[in-house]
Amino acid sequence: MPQITNDVQELTVGQLAARSGTAVSALHFYEAKGLINSRRTAGNQRRFHRDALRRVAFIRAAQRVGIPLATIREALAQLPEERTPNREDWARLSELWRSELNERISRLERLRDHLDDCIGCGCLSLAKCALSNPDDIFGGRGTGSRLS
Repeated sequence: MPQITNDVQELTVGQLAARSGTAVSALHFYEAKGLINSRRTAGNQRRFHRDALRRVAFIRAAQRVGIPLATIREALAQLPEERTPNREDWARLSELWRSELNERISRLERLRDHLDDCIGCGCLSLAKCALSNPDDIFGGRGTGSRLS
């Protein structure tokens, strides 16, 4: 891994990719989505401030636990002056995200349990299958669309 001395305050996209373990294409995507920022040199090359390393680490950690990029972008936008997230920010945000993750886990467990039922049944009935027609509250009212 290339060493970057402490006096270097800006990184090329290649240096940021190497140091963060993130593909250059992913960094371009993060930038396009407003998750990280760069400035352009006179030669139109990207230069990232050193704190982009921490932002990328934050983004990847949040993604790893299943947080959508839109939610990550909202969290980063709430930081004053687009500063880099710190330990306290992560603690606060992870507490907020915990309930969402718990709900997602519960939904996945229910899907897994219905999958076991479906494997035994194999019908995939649109009228009663919990996988292909989950929580069908209008199915008992007859066929066709229901607007009211």
